[in-house]
Amino acid sequence: MRIRMALAGLALLALPTLAAAQQPRTIEIKGTDDMKFSVTSITAKPGERIRIVLVVAGNMPKMVMAHNWILLKKNVDQPAFINASALARDTGFIAPAQKANVLAATALAGAGEKVEVTLTAPKVAGAYPYVCSFPGHWAAGMKGILTVQ
Repeated sequence: MRIRMALAGLALLALPTLAAAQQPRTIEIKGTDDMKFSVTSITAKPGERIRIVLVVAGNMPKMVMAHNWILLKKNVDQPAFINASALARDTGFIAPAQKANVLAATALAGAGEKVEVTLTAPKVAGAYPYVCSFPGHWAAGMKGILTVQ
């Protein structure tokens, strides 16, 4: 009986450690009317849990200046993805035919809004691009790289 109680006590002591280990690392990225991400390079370990929080600041209405954060598979043809998605307003500027190339994505957000996505970094090392697919933003430089190493 004493051994059971001791084991139960040890298990309870381990719970906060396990909970902390499962919490994702949070990365806050700002998007503004200048069509740039404040963070253009992220490094993660294979399989690491990451929470991306996209905070949008600006003065323009959401209809003409919204942002999203989309993590693409490695080696995706970014111009083809962006061009195919340019007219896909109803699906958050992610073309249905391109959905298979998306590893994670936030919803669109306008000035004063915040959106987030929690993901698990790919298990394969490499450079994974992330983009804003709102028309014109990728071409203006609203993109970055998640490096898994």
